Amino acid sequence: MNQEPVTFDTVLDLCADRHRRIALATLANEQRSLTVNDLTKAIVKHNHHVPVTEMSEGNLSEIQLLLHHVHLPKMEASVLVDYDQERGLVEPTEQFEQVQPQLSAIIKADPDLEPPVDL
Repeated sequence: MNQEPVTFDTVLDLCADRHRRIALATLANEQRSLTVNDLTKAIVKHNHHVPVTEMSEGNLSEIQLLLHHVHLPKMEASVLVDYDQERGLVEPTEQFEQVQPQLSAIIKADPDLEPPVDL
């Protein structure tokens, strides 16, 4: 495992996408491993402002596919999370804990994202 510190530029790059910002904020708030389904629910709740039961199956599938193929691999490459694709489980790493103050500041600066970002 890579123990090098995560750079501020990496944190900014990860937070550039709203879905990643919500996923990171949810992981920070929950302080535990979450499933792709958990993160999908958080994105629907905080980005689309509807209950997951009111979201179309196509939109839910699109969010999950983007998480699975784009966002979570990018977060894992930055060593902030471990992503077990087979189990659909996302676990924050020690490096995630180290960048939480930066993440919190970025999330608080988003005028459309009210902390805490929860499930």
